[in-house]
Amino acid sequence: MSDTEPKKSPPLEISCSRQMIPWLYEQHISLAFTTYQTNRLFFIGLKPNGVLSIFERLFDRPMGLYTTRDRLYMGCRFQLWQLENALRDGETHKDYDAVYIPRLAHTTGELDIHDLAVTDTKKIVFANTSYSCLATVSDRYSFAPVWQPEFIGKLAPEDRCHLNGLAMVKGKPVYVSAISRSDVAAGWRNQRENGGCIINIQNNRMVIDSLSMPHSPRWYRDRLWVLNSGTGEFGCVDRKAGIFQAISFCPGYLRGLAFWEKWAIVGLSKPRGDRMFTGLALDDRLAAKNAAPGCGLMVINLETGNIDHWMQIEGIVTELYDIQIIPRVRRPMALGFMTEEICQWITIAPTTKTREKTQKTKSAIEKAPPQGKVFPFTT
Repeated sequence: MSDTEPKKSPPLEISCSRQMIPWLYEQHISLAFTTYQTNRLFFIGLKPNGVLSIFERLFDRPMGLYTTRDRLYMGCRFQLWQLENALRDGETHKDYDAVYIPRLAHTTGELDIHDLAVTDTKKIVFANTSYSCLATVSDRYSFAPVWQPEFIGKLAPEDRCHLNGLAMVKGKPVYVSAISRSDVAAGWRNQRENGGCIINIQNNRMVIDSLSMPHSPRWYRDRLWVLNSGTGEFGCVDRKAGIFQAISFCPGYLRGLAFWEKWAIVGLSKPRGDRMFTGLALDDRLAAKNAAPGCGLMVINLETGNIDHWMQIEGIVTELYDIQIIPRVRRPMALGFMTEEICQWITIAPTTKTREKTQKTKSAIEKAPPQGKVFPFTT
């Protein structure tokens, strides 16, 4: 190939463990994850015949993700998107049972939005990494600050501590993670090995300050979980002692964490070959285990610490950021901006007469004798 010919991107290959597909089917869930490295939002589900469904859409640098069955929020390069599921329970479109349509975008400018969530009062809150604070959207401004660490002296677009993670407790933001306590521009880059911290924003108390590039703090089953990314470990934090307790080692740089029943789903990335991801304890752990870093998802059993299922990604995608679980959806998709489909997809809000007619139809269906339904499935 000559120097003037365009280089072809390596193909995307996704493989999974033998029981990954049956597990998705039995749990009646699907997965969504972002990769800012290739500007993609992915949905993982099952086709009607039981084969793995992989759906992707291009967005500009997608990172933080928050999903329910009916709504999806996603932070991108200079916008925070809200996508709505256009299908109701029982409806399908081309064998997809959820179709997420971009309905609303908050133009924020480049804030380097990482984790995001929605509070119990339906307020969007996100890690504004560039300005070292938690923030929310504003109709008038790029963002409205919600909280900033006590050690941050000024809100400036300098990514001083790399505040990246957010853990919600009962619908309220309570814990954040940061790579360091630096108060100078990009100062966190010199404290990657053991300067990572988790802070309780309700009392400004430092819960732990000895982590290595922590990401994705989450509150689940009355415990504070976190990815100690610089060591490749998933575990929880003893909040009283300020100690990290590792549960599992995963062969990769960890980002993205979601929970379902007794499992944690963890995202793996291949470390970039630059100074930011080298010289960490993860390198030594991989060498000691004679393992190479991978990209994909690990389904970890919280009771045993074992990796029950896995999905491996090869090719163009080498880094993931956030992961979310979509309950009661087998096969999701989203509409993009560059197709005719988004132009032609028109839905009309129901009127009073429409609602009355729907209610009568529903009553008639409820009185009808039950009908059996077959769900084809193959391993």
